[in-house]
Amino acid sequence: MLDPSEIYGVDPAVAAEVEARSAGGTGPVLVHALRGFVDAGNAGQLAAAHLTDELTTARLATFDVDQLLDYRSRRPTMTFDSTTWSHYAEPELVVDLVRDSAGVPFLLMHGVEPDVQWERFAAAVRQLVERFDVPLTVGVHGIPMGIPHTRPLSVTAHGTRPELVADHPSWFGTVQVPASASALLEMRLGESGHDAMGFAVHVPHYLAQSAFPQASIAALQNVERATGLELKVGALTATAEETSEEIDRQVSGSEEVAAVVHALEEQYDAFARNLGRTGLLAETTQLPTADELGAEFERFLAENSEDGPAA
Repeated sequence: MLDPSEIYGVDPAVAAEVEARSAGGTGPVLVHALRGFVDAGNAGQLAAAHLTDELTTARLATFDVDQLLDYRSRRPTMTFDSTTWSHYAEPELVVDLVRDSAGVPFLLMHGVEPDVQWERFAAAVRQLVERFDVPLTVGVHGIPMGIPHTRPLSVTAHGTRPELVADHPSWFGTVQVPASASALLEMRLGESGHDAMGFAVHVPHYLAQSAFPQASIAALQNVERATGLELKVGALTATAEETSEEIDRQVSGSEEVAAVVHALEEQYDAFARNLGRTGLLAETTQLPTADELGAEFERFLAENSEDGPAA
């Protein structure tokens, strides 16, 4: 492996501040939300944007994305203005020092997920974790699920020790899924003796491609409970309410779609009633499958794409 320290740079002044605050005790928690892997409802992306918009930040570390990004498979956007190129959306992968609403410092890693050199990237983050005495690393993102938007959002919690997720139900058995840099980072940190965990928010799969701030709220609330940080989650409430109103408006405009949502509600409620029993999955043979319901709803939303954020 190439030297991990050569793919990032650290601001010495900000680093000195973090180290001074950590002297004689534990360092700051590290929260991460990377773009590029599955992030239904933009749960992680909106959460990261919320934290950088609402809280005070300072740039601690910057990764050299030229070494980590495959530009041809994930092309950044550029703006052409009449006769000239006027803007380039330069990709970045950074770690910020952030202070929560009570002034407690924590680290936020956000930006693009690396396309290459995952092991080197994980080793680089481990260096930062060890340098700044990070006691816990927490990742957030969204995953699509066959659930209705009218029910409370649940999360799949995962961690490097069972104690970290003891208060959360297990929604899955053993499954194989495509890897992500964030998942590999969590596993490698655990293997090296560092606590790491994450929250995958369950997003209605017919809203997976839309901005769904309710998912970001659920993600950040779980981060708050796990870390004790105060993350101004209430600032997302107004946007979430607007999104809910738009979704409800579109649903009420079609009896067919309302029936789809009702079927998902029955499926969800039946599952909830069976939690804790020997067989967790309720009988749903009289209901359409989640894929059938989702496809029907997605068609409806696509037909109404000009109407608002839920489309």
